[in-house]
Amino acid sequence: MHKVIVNSTPIISLCHIGKLDLLKELYGKVLIPEAVYREINAKHDSVAKATLDNSLDWIRICKIQNEMARFFFKSQLHDGEVEVMILGKEEEATLLIIDDKNAKNHAKYLKFNVTGTLGVLLKAKKVGHINAIKPLLDKMVSEGIYIDAKVQAYCLKEGDE
Repeated sequence: MHKVIVNSTPIISLCHIGKLDLLKELYGKVLIPEAVYREINAKHDSVAKATLDNSLDWIRICKIQNEMARFFFKSQLHDGEVEVMILGKEEEATLLIIDDKNAKNHAKYLKFNVTGTLGVLLKAKKVGHINAIKPLLDKMVSEGIYIDAKVQAYCLKEGDE
Protein backbone atom coordinates (compact mmCIF):
# COMPACT_ATOMS: atom_id res chain seq x y z
CA MET A 1 0.00 0.00 0.00
CA HIS A 2 1.29 3.45 -0.92
CA LYS A 3 1.81 5.98 1.85
CA VAL A 4 2.17 9.45 0.42
CA ILE A 5 2.90 12.48 2.57
CA VAL A 6 2.43 15.98 1.14
CA ASN A 7 3.93 19.31 2.17
CA SER A 8 2.05 22.61 2.12
CA THR A 9 3.39 24.18 -1.10
CA PRO A 10 2.19 21.36 -3.39
CA ILE A 11 -1.23 21.49 -1.75
CA ILE A 12 -1.42 25.28 -2.12
CA SER A 13 -0.22 25.16 -5.73
CA LEU A 14 -2.68 22.43 -6.72
CA CYS A 15 -5.52 24.28 -4.97
CA HIS A 16 -4.73 27.46 -6.91
CA ILE A 17 -5.17 25.63 -10.21
CA GLY A 18 -8.20 23.64 -9.06
CA LYS A 19 -6.36 20.32 -9.20
CA LEU A 20 -5.99 19.15 -5.59
CA ASP A 21 -8.06 16.10 -6.52
CA LEU A 22 -5.15 14.86 -8.65
CA LEU A 23 -3.56 13.69 -5.41
CA LYS A 24 -6.63 11.57 -4.68
CA GLU A 25 -6.81 10.25 -8.25
CA LEU A 26 -3.11 9.30 -8.28
CA TYR A 27 -2.53 8.12 -4.72
CA GLY A 28 -5.89 7.55 -3.01
CA LYS A 29 -5.57 8.79 0.55
CA VAL A 30 -2.65 11.05 1.43
CA LEU A 31 -1.23 12.16 4.76
CA ILE A 32 -0.21 15.61 5.95
CA PRO A 33 1.42 16.44 9.27
CA GLU A 34 -0.21 18.92 11.64
CA ALA A 35 2.41 21.59 10.82
CA VAL A 36 1.36 21.49 7.15
CA TYR A 37 -2.28 21.87 8.14
CA ARG A 38 -1.36 24.86 10.34
CA GLU A 39 0.66 26.47 7.53
CA ILE A 40 -2.23 26.15 5.10
CA ASN A 41 -4.71 27.47 7.67
CA ALA A 42 -2.58 30.51 8.53
CA LYS A 43 -4.54 32.59 5.99
CA HIS A 44 -8.20 32.23 6.87
CA ASP A 45 -9.45 33.40 3.47
CA SER A 46 -7.13 31.29 1.32
CA VAL A 47 -8.34 29.07 -1.49
CA ALA A 48 -6.15 26.29 -0.15
CA LYS A 49 -7.72 26.37 3.32
CA ALA A 50 -11.27 26.01 1.97
CA THR A 51 -10.29 23.32 -0.52
CA LEU A 52 -8.29 21.36 2.05
CA ASP A 53 -11.09 21.50 4.59
CA ASN A 54 -13.44 20.04 1.96
CA SER A 55 -10.98 17.20 1.21
CA LEU A 56 -10.46 15.76 4.69
CA ASP A 57 -12.29 12.58 3.71
CA TRP A 58 -9.17 11.53 1.74
CA ILE A 59 -6.47 13.73 3.31
CA ARG A 60 -5.55 12.56 6.81
CA ILE A 61 -3.93 14.98 9.24
CA CYS A 62 -1.36 13.21 11.42
CA LYS A 63 0.49 14.18 14.56
CA ILE A 64 4.15 13.21 14.58
CA GLN A 65 5.05 10.93 17.47
CA ASN A 66 8.74 11.78 17.87
CA GLU A 67 8.81 15.50 18.69
CA MET A 68 12.49 15.26 19.64
CA ALA A 69 13.37 14.30 16.05
CA ARG A 70 12.91 17.96 15.07
CA PHE A 71 16.34 18.69 16.51
CA PHE A 72 18.04 16.47 13.92
CA PHE A 73 16.94 18.64 11.01
CA LYS A 74 18.61 21.68 9.52
CA SER A 75 17.31 24.94 10.89
CA GLN A 76 16.61 26.36 7.42
CA LEU A 77 13.78 23.87 6.86
CA HIS A 78 10.24 24.96 7.70
CA ASP A 79 8.20 23.15 10.33
CA GLY A 80 6.01 21.54 7.68
CA GLU A 81 9.01 20.16 5.77
CA VAL A 82 10.53 18.79 8.96
CA GLU A 83 7.28 17.14 10.01
CA VAL A 84 6.79 15.68 6.51
CA MET A 85 10.13 13.87 6.88
CA ILE A 86 9.54 12.78 10.47
CA LEU A 87 6.07 11.50 9.58
CA GLY A 88 7.59 9.87 6.51
CA LYS A 89 9.88 7.81 8.74
CA GLU A 90 7.15 7.05 11.26
CA GLU A 91 4.66 5.94 8.58
CA GLU A 92 7.26 4.30 6.31
CA ALA A 93 6.12 6.53 3.45
CA THR A 94 6.63 5.41 -0.12
CA LEU A 95 6.62 9.00 -1.44
CA LEU A 96 7.05 12.54 -0.16
CA ILE A 97 5.68 15.43 -2.21
CA ILE A 98 7.79 18.53 -1.52
CA ASP A 99 8.64 21.52 -3.72
CA ASP A 100 11.47 23.23 -1.84
CA LYS A 101 14.82 22.20 -3.34
CA ASN A 102 16.69 22.18 -0.03
CA ALA A 103 13.98 20.08 1.62
CA LYS A 104 13.92 17.70 -1.36
CA ASN A 105 17.69 17.22 -1.09
CA HIS A 106 17.39 16.53 2.61
CA ALA A 107 14.59 14.01 2.01
CA LYS A 108 16.63 12.26 -0.70
CA TYR A 109 19.58 12.07 1.70
CA LEU A 110 17.21 10.29 4.11
CA LYS A 111 16.44 7.80 1.30
CA PHE A 112 12.89 8.96 0.56
CA ASN A 113 11.34 8.84 -2.88
CA VAL A 114 10.51 12.47 -3.58
CA THR A 115 8.55 14.41 -6.16
CA GLY A 116 7.02 17.86 -6.33
CA THR A 117 3.97 19.57 -7.74
CA LEU A 118 5.31 19.39 -11.29
CA GLY A 119 6.09 15.71 -10.86
CA VAL A 120 2.47 15.19 -9.83
CA LEU A 121 1.31 17.01 -12.96
CA LEU A 122 3.63 14.93 -15.16
CA LYS A 123 2.36 11.70 -13.64
CA ALA A 124 -1.25 12.88 -14.00
CA LYS A 125 -0.66 13.55 -17.70
CA LYS A 126 1.08 10.20 -18.26
CA VAL A 127 -1.84 8.27 -16.77
CA GLY A 128 -4.47 10.38 -18.52
CA HIS A 129 -5.94 12.46 -15.68
CA ILE A 130 -5.03 15.70 -17.47
CA ASN A 131 -4.52 16.46 -21.16
CA ALA A 132 -1.92 19.24 -20.91
CA ILE A 133 0.52 20.66 -18.40
CA LYS A 134 1.25 24.07 -19.96
CA PRO A 135 -2.11 25.71 -19.14
CA LEU A 136 -1.73 24.56 -15.54
CA LEU A 137 1.81 25.94 -15.31
CA ASP A 138 0.61 29.21 -16.81
CA LYS A 139 -2.20 29.41 -14.26
CA MET A 140 0.19 28.68 -11.39
CA VAL A 141 2.48 31.50 -12.53
CA SER A 142 -0.48 33.87 -12.96
CA GLU A 143 -1.51 33.00 -9.38
CA GLY A 144 1.90 34.14 -8.14
CA ILE A 145 3.54 30.73 -7.77
CA TYR A 146 7.18 30.91 -8.83
CA ILE A 147 8.44 28.25 -11.22
CA ASP A 148 11.98 28.55 -12.57
CA ALA A 149 12.04 28.89 -16.36
CA LYS A 150 14.43 25.95 -16.75
CA VAL A 151 12.19 23.78 -14.59
CA GLN A 152 9.16 24.81 -16.66
CA ALA A 153 10.97 23.95 -19.88
CA TYR A 154 12.08 20.59 -18.52
CA CYS A 155 8.56 19.78 -17.35
CA LEU A 156 7.05 20.66 -20.72
CA LYS A 157 9.69 18.59 -22.53
CA GLU A 158 9.03 15.59 -20.25
CA GLY A 159 5.30 16.04 -20.85
CA ASP A 160 5.80 16.11 -24.66
CA GLU A 161 4.50 19.67 -24.92
